[in-house]
Amino acid sequence: MWTIPNILTYIRLAAAPMVAVMFLYFTRPYADWAALVLFVLAALTDFVDGYLARKWKQESKLGAMLDPIADKAMVVIALCVITGFNGMNPYILLPATFILFREVFVSGLREFLGDTAGTLKVTQLAKWKTTVQMVAIAVLFGVGVFEHNLGMLSFGMDEATINSILDGAADDPVGLRLQFLGMQITWYVGIALLWIAAVLTVITGWDYFKKSLPYLKD
Repeated sequence: MWTIPNILTYIRLAAAPMVAVMFLYFTRPYADWAALVLFVLAALTDFVDGYLARKWKQESKLGAMLDPIADKAMVVIALCVITGFNGMNPYILLPATFILFREVFVSGLREFLGDTAGTLKVTQLAKWKTTVQMVAIAVLFGVGVFEHNLGMLSFGMDEATINSILDGAADDPVGLRLQFLGMQITWYVGIALLWIAAVLTVITGWDYFKKSLPYLKD
């Protein structure tokens, strides 16, 4: 139970709720930074624990059970946080809905199938789906960092001054243009990756459903 791969999985499982807790104990953008660093470090353990388990021949049933649970917990909680801070923005809400629905649906299938759930083994495409999800979430956490840095640096400036600096008509001594550019890049890249993840999520979910059909016919 206490092999290094399993310990890394425990850490990732514990880190999942802490991503949300960061926003209760820190003000933004410090909460965004804390959540971003915690999420990235936890996501990296997802690749390390699997690699070490195979290399050291320490694969276990406990690790096989907890690993996908930790992944799903990280993604679901992080998406809830990001969706909450972005309100009802359809560019985030729709792909997040597809992702959350698929995770619940596939988990329900596995629970129902019981001993035959081995037919729903994780595919290579599903692993890519998880990777894209985690990268998209990390990038979207970066949006909050740039957004709040922009707000802090422009504090006390009127709208006309801010627009003048962003348009390049006035000097930019505090680096507003750089923060605004960072915010735009992370937003569009994060949204694009989230939609790609949603498409992969739907495809893999449909694949698992087709594989389970022979066991659902009666």
